[in-house]
Amino acid sequence: MKAPSFSYARPGSLSGVFELLERHGDRARVLAGGQSLLASLNLRLSAPELLVDIACVPGLTGITVAGDKVRIGALTTHRQIERSPEVARHLPLLAQAVRNVACAAIRNVGTFGGSIALADPAAEYPACAVALDATFVLAGRAAERRVRAREFFRGLYETALRPGELLIAGEFPVSGDGYRSVFLELARRRGDYAMVGIAAHARTAGGRISDARLAFLAVSGTPVLAVRAAAALEGRPPDARTVAAAQAALGDELEAPADLYASRATKLHLARVLLGRALGALAR
Repeated sequence: MKAPSFSYARPGSLSGVFELLERHGDRARVLAGGQSLLASLNLRLSAPELLVDIACVPGLTGITVAGDKVRIGALTTHRQIERSPEVARHLPLLAQAVRNVACAAIRNVGTFGGSIALADPAAEYPACAVALDATFVLAGRAAERRVRAREFFRGLYETALRPGELLIAGEFPVSGDGYRSVFLELARRRGDYAMVGIAAHARTAGGRISDARLAFLAVSGTPVLAVRAAAALEGRPPDARTVAAAQAALGDELEAPADLYASRATKLHLARVLLGRALGALAR
């Protein structure tokens, strides 16, 4: 199947992007890496009148560290994140997660901002952003605003982006001393979207866990921060009793709807298995 006909524009500035989005409204779609958008076009799941290619807009790519924040531009590719020493040092959770994104060919082209703005609940970056308490920088014609990742994802493929706005960067707090991160997912084949996944970030000191943030992917329409499971871990050693208490709490927190590959019971079981593995890794 081929994509429907559409017009194409490649503005060289943010003001040019905003002008096109304002003029065409919901008949326009922003093109970044295109790894999801082009597939949806070819499947006739999307039929915009205009594609606005932002590849030539300056200032939307790169990874920088300033003070206690790591800023990742929207057009930064998965491969750049994968190979970044700054990400490996300051955001080890993201460094682990990116290796699970599709295949090398897609990682060479797909972008950070494209993945975040699409808000696929089975994607890796949204869960990592929630676990790390990231903030997204959204720009419109009038001004910029910042939205916490926990408030950005509103529902299935639904975000806090307003009409005419563009996600231009993500800002992540640098991991503090004593914190460790683990990313795990289960997929039918390597590179497929996850059936279930977890992005775990916690402080480990004196054999005890504190300030745990456990974000699950592919268990709801948005990343799910397992607050009750984290509370079961607070100030406790990750022994068998603590792990079991955290796993039990997941039953009240995860929707884990059935899909083509697994029932709700199976997905909840897999989430508990991954939580146990993640806690074991954090404790080592």
